Amino acid sequence: MALLPFYIPRQRRIKVVIVGGGYAGMAALTTLKQYSSDIDIMLIDPDDKHLKVTHLHETFRYPLSDLQLPFNVLETRFNCRHIQSVLAVTDELLQQCQENRYLAVGDEIIEFDYLIITTGADKQQSEATENVITLQHFMQTAGSELLLERLSRLEQDELFISVVGAGATGIQFLFEIRQFLSRKKIAARLRLIYTGGRVLAQFPQGFDTYVQSCLRDLKIECVSNSRYRRQTDHQIQLENQQTGEVYELPSQLTCLFLGKRQENLLSANLFGQVVVDQKTLQNIFAAGDCAVFRSLGSNVQSAQSAVRKGKLIARNILRHSGFLKVLEPYLHHDIGYVVNLGPSDAVGWLVSEGNIVTGIPALPVKELVEAQYDLLLKGIDTYVV
Repeated sequence: MALLPFYIPRQRRIKVVIVGGGYAGMAALTTLKQYSSDIDIMLIDPDDKHLKVTHLHETFRYPLSDLQLPFNVLETRFNCRHIQSVLAVTDELLQQCQENRYLAVGDEIIEFDYLIITTGADKQQSEATENVITLQHFMQTAGSELLLERLSRLEQDELFISVVGAGATGIQFLFEIRQFLSRKKIAARLRLIYTGGRVLAQFPQGFDTYVQSCLRDLKIECVSNSRYRRQTDHQIQLENQQTGEVYELPSQLTCLFLGKRQENLLSANLFGQVVVDQKTLQNIFAAGDCAVFRSLGSNVQSAQSAVRKGKLIARNILRHSGFLKVLEPYLHHDIGYVVNLGPSDAVGWLVSEGNIVTGIPALPVKELVEAQYDLLLKGIDTYVV
């Protein structure tokens, strides 16, 4: 068992409930067990498996099962318990939990010393139609299988596939779809639609420059400054962001990546403790996309930040449960970010946002970060605090 500075445990075994089995939840669970193997952990998640969501675009090449880790495997590996259930998290519930220290889940009353909320951010929703694929579909079915099944329903001589959203998720799916269509020799035209003036707008300008060059090489049409409105049988309806004009383009299939909602996020102090009505809930912590930390650290909604926040709140819970209660502030800043452009190309930044890497040299950076997380799920922590 590893040694955690400023953690002097008491004799009593503490109970922790984690709500949400995503990146932040897994980071918190593994870190708690790393420093206190006898801690009692309950994980609540509506699914029966952990899913590495940031890899879903790779299911055009690999089985979806490669990205899944059943929670019953984690139960055995880390001596914890999983309850498959949905919990609606509200400010009122959290205040009650702080006061009463228990949760009602189904027919069970679960007592705890500390509660961790890692439920992620809500996805932006759109009306469900047969010709629209969202990230939720890719969570259930591999990209290769899903796309072939949807295309088999279409009987058009000329196929148009639209990808809506030019964030990291949309761009990574776009390039994987392009490669997949080429491998399968499927004659279909690809189109990228996005609301802003450039792609990957949250990253430095160099990302847009490189990706636009790749899009031209692959003859992928780009429609900028346009907001998605709806999909009909064979048309996609868009609204020009600058003029307000509503217009339609041919599109037999649309892949919709609208991003995450920024509303109803939890507020946490610099130690990760939830703040409700300007009152700190000492025994309730939050991490990941569902929480904004009031600190100097990165609040980017990414797997990297989620893992760092999850690890931090786990360390702080242990310290808070001990004799000293010396908590650690969240100061982590991302050291890089890489966006895949298919299996053999990428664009990213490393160390500083001005240091942009492209092509094959960018791939090992992402592989290293992904390998770290895979090791963490096996109980091996290679992260530098």
